[in-house]
Amino acid sequence: MRLKFRPVDSSFYDLFAEAANHLVVGAQLLSEMLADGSPKAEIAQRMREAEHAADETTHSIVRRVNSTFVTPFDREDIYNLASALDDVMDMMDEAVDLVLLYEVTSLPPETTQQVEVLQRCAELTAAAMPSLESMSSLDEYWIEINRLENMGDKSFRRILAHLFSGEYKAMQVLKLKDVVEALEGAIDAFEKVANIVEQIAVKES
Repeated sequence: MRLKFRPVDSSFYDLFAEAANHLVVGAQLLSEMLADGSPKAEIAQRMREAEHAADETTHSIVRRVNSTFVTPFDREDIYNLASALDDVMDMMDEAVDLVLLYEVTSLPPETTQQVEVLQRCAELTAAAMPSLESMSSLDEYWIEINRLENMGDKSFRRILAHLFSGEYKAMQVLKLKDVVEALEGAIDAFEKVANIVEQIAVKES
């Protein structure tokens, strides 16, 4: 039996938990942004601040990797997970920014489900990150994220069908399609995070 000995260093786990908590904030701001009559310029500014805070956490993880001789798991996996978490925030920030720039006042009602999926993915990811230290019960996390991503895919197709139904003008279709594609990209990015967590858990088991 091969035993692993690694010095206890909780800072990486704390930083990953911090990164995931930024995503919870981002998903909530995205939900607020897409609500009818919301103060969009103010919310977009708060999102920019949240995205900047998430970037700082990502940089902290990278600096920690570069200054630590023994890491809790493979350096490449740490980089990949940090990058994937950052990608989620970037996609949500993009969606918020597009709503502001395109002056979108309303979205297809099916978009609500996309946002709900994003919020649930963010909550699950934030709950899962502390379990990286023990590598326990993580299979439930990536299985549920995969289920939610499939739900998001179906919702995305329904939204596209609605957009091209003839109800919207051509310019509206182009703008709204960009927004919903950013939402879909964020959901896909959450699945990438879950896939990386699964790879780490398999390696470390």
